[in-house]
Amino acid sequence: MSACAKCNTEVPAGSQFCSVCGTPVAAAPPAAPAFTPVSVPTPTASAPPPPGYAPQYAAAPPTSGNSALKIILIIVAIFVGLGIIGVGAVGFMAWRVAHAIHVNGTGPNGQVSISTPGGSFSAGGSSSVTADDLGTDIYPGAQSTEGSMRINTPGGSVVTGVYLTSDSKDAVRDFYKGKFGNDASLYDTDNGAVLSVNKGDQESVMVTVSAKQSENDGKTKIVIVHSKNKKTS
Repeated sequence: MSACAKCNTEVPAGSQFCSVCGTPVAAAPPAAPAFTPVSVPTPTASAPPPPGYAPQYAAAPPTSGNSALKIILIIVAIFVGLGIIGVGAVGFMAWRVAHAIHVNGTGPNGQVSISTPGGSFSAGGSSSVTADDLGTDIYPGAQSTEGSMRINTPGGSVVTGVYLTSDSKDAVRDFYKGKFGNDASLYDTDNGAVLSVNKGDQESVMVTVSAKQSENDGKTKIVIVHSKNKKTS
């Protein structure tokens, strides 16, 4: 029901004119259309993004720094990884190295030596190390090759020797098993072996033996790492 705009008489629904005064009845305004939300798909790797979507660009690869900075970062990482210096001293050590590092230059066989207030570092080439330095005998007839390294700090030292031999992996493994005795731990695979032994609480020797036909002209590679910790608990 609705009321006539002129005489206020009730007009039945559907009537076009008032039955009393004949005034036309105003048509009701049309209902507003229902709103249906539209979801915008999120772009995926398999589907292209919708129009107007801003593409994401990969960041440009960082440029490499100079070689001196790389050496500094490598030294600090090695010190921290070996636990020779405490975590709280890393920032101070990096500052001291950056301000007081002294490169002694390239020595024989391409060896580089670096001295810092916190210790010394030498690596590269086939630097000469002795059985005393390594804490165990060098495999008979093995030839020194690139990769030798020395680190000395007030907290300890690490000496690494790298060698090649024509003998088999098993022969080298058995040689060091005899040297280390029953106290040694051994991890053995078809292409390699790792032997390690502790000499007291502050000294250890680890020997890694690897033999792959595709590497080192088929020769067996021997890496000996001798670590000493000068700190007392």
